[in-house]
Amino acid sequence: MKKYLPIFLLLVAALPAATESPRVTRAVLTPMEKSLDGRISRLWEDNPLALMGPTRGVYLEGYGAVFTAEVNLVSAPLGLMAHTHTKEEKDRHRARKIERRPQLLKVLRTALMESAALLDTVPMEEQVVIVAFLSVYPWEDAKGLPGQVTLQAPRKKLLEVKRAGGAGLEAAIRVTEY
Repeated sequence: MKKYLPIFLLLVAALPAATESPRVTRAVLTPMEKSLDGRISRLWEDNPLALMGPTRGVYLEGYGAVFTAEVNLVSAPLGLMAHTHTKEEKDRHRARKIERRPQLLKVLRTALMESAALLDTVPMEEQVVIVAFLSVYPWEDAKGLPGQVTLQAPRKKLLEVKRAGGAGLEAAIRVTEY
C-alpha cells in the first residue's frame, strides 16, 4: 500500500489541472460582442449598415481579449441600376467618412472602458483590444484614410479610468491606425 501512495498523491495533485476550464470562456466574451454591435449599429441614424457583420471576440492566453468588427462609416447610395458616382458625390462621401472617424473613435474608447467591467475573468495586467476594419468601396478614394483602427489598454488601467468617471480615457488607450 505504501508504494502506491506517492502515485495516488501525484494523480490527486494533477486532477485540478486536468479539469481546469479556460479562464475566459465564450460566455464571458459574448456580452462584450453584443454590446459593441449595439453601439456601432446605433451610431448613425442614416447608416443602418454601419456594422458589416457581428463582432467577434477571442481570448489569447497571456495577452488578453481581442474584439474585431467591420465598420462602414458611410453607406453608398444604392440603386437597381449601376450607378456612376460623380466627383461631387465621391467628395461628399469622403468628407463624411473623415467627419465620422472621430465619432467612431469616441464610441470605441467608451466601449473599451466599459468592457473592462464585463471581462471580469481577464487578468488585470492583460490587454483589452478592439480592432475596427473600415470598409472601402472600390470606386472611392481611400488615400489618407485608415483601413484599420486598433484601440488597446491593460484591463487594470481601463478600470481605474472607469472609477475616475472617464477622466484620462484618451491617455490610457493606445490608438493605432493603418
